[in-house]
Amino acid sequence: MLGKLKQDMNSHQLHRIKKLKYQLKNAESYDEWKSIALKLDEETGSQEWKYDNSSPYFNAEVISYRLNLLRKYRNQKRVLDALYLLQEGLTHDIANIGHPMLFTVSYVGTKQLIEDYVEEVSHCLTFIAISTCQTLSIPQKIHFFETCQKAYGQPALMFSGGATLGLFHTGVCKALMEQDLMPKVLSGSSAGAIMAGMLGTSRLADIPDILKGEQFFSEAFHFRRLSDILKGDGGLADVKYLKNFLIENLGDLTFAEAYKKSGLHTNVAVAPYDASQNPRIMNAYTAPNLMVWSAVLASCAVPVLFPPVRLTSKRYDGIYTPYMANAKWVDGSVRSDFPQEKMARLYNLNYTIASQVNPHVVPFMQSDQSRYRKDLLSWPQRILRRQGKVVAMGLMDFTRERLGRVPPVRRLLDHGYGIVGQRYYGDVNIIGGFNLRNYGYMLQNPRPQLFKLLQQEGERATWPKISSIEIHARIGKTIQHCLEMLQYQEQQHLTKTTV
Repeated sequence: MLGKLKQDMNSHQLHRIKKLKYQLKNAESYDEWKSIALKLDEETGSQEWKYDNSSPYFNAEVISYRLNLLRKYRNQKRVLDALYLLQEGLTHDIANIGHPMLFTVSYVGTKQLIEDYVEEVSHCLTFIAISTCQTLSIPQKIHFFETCQKAYGQPALMFSGGATLGLFHTGVCKALMEQDLMPKVLSGSSAGAIMAGMLGTSRLADIPDILKGEQFFSEAFHFRRLSDILKGDGGLADVKYLKNFLIENLGDLTFAEAYKKSGLHTNVAVAPYDASQNPRIMNAYTAPNLMVWSAVLASCAVPVLFPPVRLTSKRYDGIYTPYMANAKWVDGSVRSDFPQEKMARLYNLNYTIASQVNPHVVPFMQSDQSRYRKDLLSWPQRILRRQGKVVAMGLMDFTRERLGRVPPVRRLLDHGYGIVGQRYYGDVNIIGGFNLRNYGYMLQNPRPQLFKLLQQEGERATWPKISSIEIHARIGKTIQHCLEMLQYQEQQHLTKTTV
């Protein structure tokens, strides 16, 4: 349908669209971006697409039926019927409404039927929670919403590695926080671990100040003299400068203490230097006594740039002790940039947001349109990508058979397997649109102008994803708000009863 509309456009329309796209690219705020994007949806005919329920990507019949039934039950105040129907389909991707291709046609929003359904589910949940709904007692309501929370799950935000390009993550966080869409589960590896650590060791009220960037302006990268490098007892950069930066900004907190302070689940990906062991994620569950700065330092230990490091934990009496004393650790992004499967088991995740700036990954990342295309013209690229991976793995196997006994070669191959074999996509992907100039920033120490530039790139890359994230998050946020309101009411009631 959109193809036909584009063919029918006259030169004036095409000129207006080109002008709007230029304005969109240079928008200074999300409100400005959204205003321009809505005009573009009108000009390109995407608004008409929203009202056309036909789509191969979701089951409109199922959603329409449930929407009408939920409206009916809510209007007729049939609480138990509404509750039963909600429990029957409490998942963020029911009838495939979370499919990425449903968010690639219009700049703002998706099919109107999907938006209406998500809104109606939220209305029904709120209706059950409010005080005028007396079919259920407050304890019964709390039990219902606690069950809903477990069934529905929660999102996670994952930050990739990327050295100084990781400042892009600050723009992603800024854009999400301004729209109240920041997940409570965070993960990071390498530069992304610094971002996750900064947030996870801070109070919520302090995060806007962190995102202004002053804490990042430090000499974290300090290259060693050639004479020191030739001694062979370290990497190209002096790890002491990075360590001091991390201790200064992340403080004297273990993962358990950080969670108590921030309320955020912080996960840091690290990999054992001995590649025969699997990479791990450090958090308040798996390593409660581990110092956050220590895990982040290990996650930043990029082979060649920094030497492998030992981890430090804090004992019950406050004494620092070695964590797994015989083990050394390196950059988590080499083998586990996005540890989503491990986090899903711990936090009951329903979808993930990936902020990706890794320089060896970004050039090969595909848009959702490219990834989910099924037409004949997409086959050559699909075949080339798959065969390229097979060839790369084959070459590494060939090299391992002949040179695998040489320790440096074996470690290099193990890291190579990790880089080629891991998954770099989340459910929603925010990807840095970098050029050759950006790669020149990689090992620079952050300065105000560079921080502002990369943060703005992060914001602009996030704005087109806001609609998708909002629709994914709305029902979960409604459940959380209702549960908090009911728990407060129960506490107030207990207080009055005690008095």
